[in-house]
Amino acid sequence: MAASASAPASHRLPAAVRAPFEARTWRAFGYVLIGLPLSVLWFALSVAFVSAGAGLLITFLGVPILAGALAMCRGFGTVERARARGLLGLDVAAPEPVRGRTGGAFSWMGAVLKSGASWRHLLYAILHMPWAVFSFSVTVALWGWGWSLFTYPLWQWTFPAWVGQDGIQLYGDATHALYLDAPFEIAVTSLVGLVFVLVGPWVLRGLVSVDRLLVSGLLGPSRLASRVTELESDRGVVVDTAAADLRRIERDLHDGAQARLAALAMDLGLAKDKVARDPKAAAILVDEAHGEVKLALQELRDLARGIHPAVLTDRGLDAALSAVASRCAVPVSVDVDLPARPAPAIEGIAYFTVSELLTNVTRHARARRAWVDVWRSGDRLMLQVRDDGVGGAGAGAAGSGLAGLAERVGAVDGVLAVDSPTGGPTTVTAELPWRPRA
Repeated sequence: MAASASAPASHRLPAAVRAPFEARTWRAFGYVLIGLPLSVLWFALSVAFVSAGAGLLITFLGVPILAGALAMCRGFGTVERARARGLLGLDVAAPEPVRGRTGGAFSWMGAVLKSGASWRHLLYAILHMPWAVFSFSVTVALWGWGWSLFTYPLWQWTFPAWVGQDGIQLYGDATHALYLDAPFEIAVTSLVGLVFVLVGPWVLRGLVSVDRLLVSGLLGPSRLASRVTELESDRGVVVDTAAADLRRIERDLHDGAQARLAALAMDLGLAKDKVARDPKAAAILVDEAHGEVKLALQELRDLARGIHPAVLTDRGLDAALSAVASRCAVPVSVDVDLPARPAPAIEGIAYFTVSELLTNVTRHARARRAWVDVWRSGDRLMLQVRDDGVGGAGAGAAGSGLAGLAERVGAVDGVLAVDSPTGGPTTVTAELPWRPRA
């Protein structure tokens, strides 16, 4: 409560007034100041070595020089990513490393020359220099004029004391001169400086947004490499999920139906031994075994429904989700509005996502009602589960049920969003790709 009560105090001033004094603004200012000498250095070295390598390509010496120049540019990119991370808060992953097929020097040079990331780093070194000159000039001009004019009333006295004139000379020729020395003129000058001071941070943020685009677009991994990494991660999630499901099924069979069938076999064995000697006791054992059979069948039926319910295969999401809602401890309204049935894999993920969310509503939400909506929006299958419970759910906690559900949805290029403020209500929205049924 204390933290929440003190949070608004840091935002009593408007954003326009806070901006010149925020650490974010000064970090961006430092980024621009450092950027100019670094960009000039990157530009000079890159152009010099690449030009030398390209000019010597008619000889063998051009290849290693050009490859070394591109490797040097990748080193520049490492510095620039670190600078953007520390001063702009922009975390850009390193591009895919260069690996030769054989591990030799010639193989490495060929890999560097064929790497698109290497040439993007060279392009960054060339393009960033003129932009750094422009952003440095604009930023320093705004910053210098803004603060100097804003504080003009504090240092105006230096003109008559040390310069021999009444103030800043606004106009002057052979016969006339206009100096900013009257109280009104000094106040107007300070107000103009204040405008520059207040506008400067927003101009600066606009300038560094271009730097953000250059760093993320040219110094990071390619879209193809990012997609491959994402697919590898999703494949790992799918494999782990499948292994966890197999372990769950094995555990449920071992602890449930298998144990009941073993007890059933023992009861039937005892009944067989007592049929001739004690028919009544044998009948009692058979009756108990009949009850065990019913329980085992129910457990097997529940387990099969947990693997893939027959109603989902036969009748689709509407009927399957209605069956899940009927077993929920709170009243659930189900509205499925789909023009056709999606692909079986997407349909199965949608079913288990809603089932898991309704299970969470039953166990944790303390809700009186819940609602399930399923519809198609363009090329996305949308799922939304709402309840009027106590809220406080979140998908960010590692190891939580919602976190695991988000990983499953993400494994098929889906997204899970949780809106659950403390006190409720809770709304969980899932987006899945729409793939038509073959």
